[in-house]
Amino acid sequence: MTTEPQKSYRIAVYPGTFDPVTMGHMDIITRASRQFDLLIVAVLNNMSKNPLFTVDERKDLLAQVTAHLPNVQIDSFRDLLANYVRQKNANVIVRGIRSVTDFEYELQLASTNHKLNPDAETIFMMTNPKYSYLSSSLVKEIAHFHGDTTDLVSPEVDAALRRKLNPSAE
Repeated sequence: MTTEPQKSYRIAVYPGTFDPVTMGHMDIITRASRQFDLLIVAVLNNMSKNPLFTVDERKDLLAQVTAHLPNVQIDSFRDLLANYVRQKNANVIVRGIRSVTDFEYELQLASTNHKLNPDAETIFMMTNPKYSYLSSSLVKEIAHFHGDTTDLVSPEVDAALRRKLNPSAE
């Protein structure tokens, strides 16, 4: 008698600050969602940063721009990533890489997370080259000086940036 191998439910966590979510983030989210049964996009509540958007605003924006991806769930955390991944019964951490500089930093994080949670593997996804220069910090700076961010973020995020940075315009 031959038994078929048990298919495991594959859960991945894509952590980040997402302040704001960019087209580069969306590239990774979309591609990673095709690889896993469930992709949890987890907003880091990092007390040492001074974000433009609150955690709830970032979660809301992520929910809006990922609504078309049925296996993507939006959440937030303020614990160690290794602990959060364990709590979610995830077995993979997804990290986006734009450059060699990113890789060096991400390798250090992956090694640390593996030490803290050996059951979770980190996979690196290369960002589409057309977004390799893109960062949330760059988007915020461009928006702050009223530059055009329409190719850098979704329309929902672009509108949220305008409201946040120029509230008197409404």
